[in-house]
Amino acid sequence: MGSTDIDNNYVNGLEYCKEYKRLKILPANDQTKALQTILRDKNTTRSDFKFYADRLIRLVIEESLNQLPFTECNVITPTGATYKGLKYKSGNCGVSIVRSGESMEQGLRDCCRSIRIGKILVESDSETHEAKVVYARFPEDIARRHVLLMYPIMSTGNTVSKAVNVLKEHGVKEDCIILSNLFCTPQAVQTILESYPRMKILTSEVHPVAPNHFGQKYFGTD
Repeated sequence: MGSTDIDNNYVNGLEYCKEYKRLKILPANDQTKALQTILRDKNTTRSDFKFYADRLIRLVIEESLNQLPFTECNVITPTGATYKGLKYKSGNCGVSIVRSGESMEQGLRDCCRSIRIGKILVESDSETHEAKVVYARFPEDIARRHVLLMYPIMSTGNTVSKAVNVLKEHGVKEDCIILSNLFCTPQAVQTILESYPRMKILTSEVHPVAPNHFGQKYFGTD
């Protein structure tokens, strides 16, 4: 097998879930695998790419929301009965890592109509090539919130690491950070969860080959 081939026998990182308890992977099924296949196919048109990317994003966002804290509540039904249910605890927000992370913002808004969303821009220094944060905008009370950090493709973990550091500098607790991700590599999982063992990663797939063309294809700049 060539160095650029993708080994289909590499399940989807479930062995990493055993090693890293804070790693969550979408339940494997044919629909999810079909979406991942379309997004990896070089022959997929930009229109189809965006459509199916949005579908996978929605699945990841929905499962990410399951990782947030809930509290019990009672409501009165139209028939006058009392229903014991659940509601989100107050204080959730999203933060997208520009630019590719912005592709996930609409999926979050479709699920949470009034949720606050901040942004972080991480760029590579032209001289040192080291990743650095050049822009960050958050809700003023982000230190009291749970944060869904949105970044679809994680190859090395360096960009996410910079973003997590900025969130912590703004007072966000490590165990209040959930990375919502589509594709990540084993190296990235190791880098992030060994550096930040109390945060969570929710992804659709852990695989040695990440589709790094995602952002350009999604926004039509490829």
